[in-house]
Amino acid sequence: MDQSVQRSVSKGHGRTGSGVRTSRPRSSTKGPLDADETPVPSPTPSQAARFGAIHPQPSSRASTPLGRLSSPAPAPRSPALSTRGAPLTSRDFSFLMRPEIFHQLSPLTVPAPFRSGLPGLAQPTPDTPIPELLRGGHFRAAAIAAAQALTSPTADPTDHATVLELLYVRLACLCLIDAAPLAAHESKALEDLNSAFYLDPLTGAHLVPWELRILGVRLQAIGFGDPRRAVMSYYDLARDARAHIARAAASKEKDRHATAALWRWRLADLGVRVAGALIEMDDLAGAVEHLATLGGNGGGEGSDARLAMSRALLWLHLGDVEAARQAVAEGKGGETSESIVDALADMADGEYGTALDKWRALKDAMEKDGVHDEMVGVNTAVCLLYTGNMGQARECLESLVDAGQLSHTTLFNLATTYELCTDRHKNLKTQLAERVAAREPTPLGWEKTNADFKL
Repeated sequence: MDQSVQRSVSKGHGRTGSGVRTSRPRSSTKGPLDADETPVPSPTPSQAARFGAIHPQPSSRASTPLGRLSSPAPAPRSPALSTRGAPLTSRDFSFLMRPEIFHQLSPLTVPAPFRSGLPGLAQPTPDTPIPELLRGGHFRAAAIAAAQALTSPTADPTDHATVLELLYVRLACLCLIDAAPLAAHESKALEDLNSAFYLDPLTGAHLVPWELRILGVRLQAIGFGDPRRAVMSYYDLARDARAHIARAAASKEKDRHATAALWRWRLADLGVRVAGALIEMDDLAGAVEHLATLGGNGGGEGSDARLAMSRALLWLHLGDVEAARQAVAEGKGGETSESIVDALADMADGEYGTALDKWRALKDAMEKDGVHDEMVGVNTAVCLLYTGNMGQARECLESLVDAGQLSHTTLFNLATTYELCTDRHKNLKTQLAERVAAREPTPLGWEKTNADFKL
């Protein structure tokens, strides 16, 4: 959230005279992003075939040299559960295992302390299992290991579960090390994820894990240079989600309620992603119109709060701070979200002193509950900087680093503060890189790039 919030504040400092509003009341007609127990009719037989089985049985993984991935790789970003479980097919996935697909990762983008390793904190060995690399936040090493496993001469191209899982690890880790352009290029090898090739011929179940399908939409839109592709693909995924919701409603299985809740959450998530794709197309009016048509989708309080916050951030992006406040007012986004948007709106209006008081109050209230929110700390430091308290801003950001809150936003802002404080900022930034490299690895990511420290 911290990076999205920072971008919204930086782009929305001015208030616009006329925000983009929707004047048409919401239609009662169910749309493809609304949860419904009645599946949407599929326009093509190939799409209908993908829902042939209600509950496919999990398959046993074949024994292959890909065993370095000894347990399912945790998804670094998505909270959604994996959808693996389609029966093993004999289809050949060797087209995803060609060595020419994968790029070499240059070590020159990594600061020296992370390349050489420090005493007592050695770099992972080449034979370290991928799950262990992910747990230690060694995303670059995990991306390299996944590519090596995929291109191994002894790899089994018919073990679709392992092949697709390794490919997801590769692409997700590339994104996490700020190599999204490479990931976008490599994702083009997947071609059309809605193709019948990716459907189990017996059950119609999709063979590609949900996390990879979501990530593939985003990356292929970048790789093919067609942002409209993302919108269409998200709607196709929404069709799948609605079909699963309807199937869970008709099922008599014990876990049908949990299954339905999961797919409702995914459907609500797709709605927000469509709005994000419209924003990237510079169709801000369309994004606002789209968000205004979305309901909670029954995805739970968390999805409703996220939708309300997404609307608020979009209004801030447009410069309409009153509309942003209204988006989370009356408990729509929760008390904390309302306080956050209120402080951001003050920053957008240039009222940094007022915003600083609100950030400090929110920080104190959250710390009483044992919550240390990095986004709140970063925005507190930004307000201190704009009110002329540069030294306090630096101390605030350094305290976040000491607490292990090491996102790109925190490190980049601290490096910027060093540049503003002294002409000898290069030494300070190098020392900061050494300081971060000396910390114990965490699943949130250990290795950083030169861009994080502005080196």
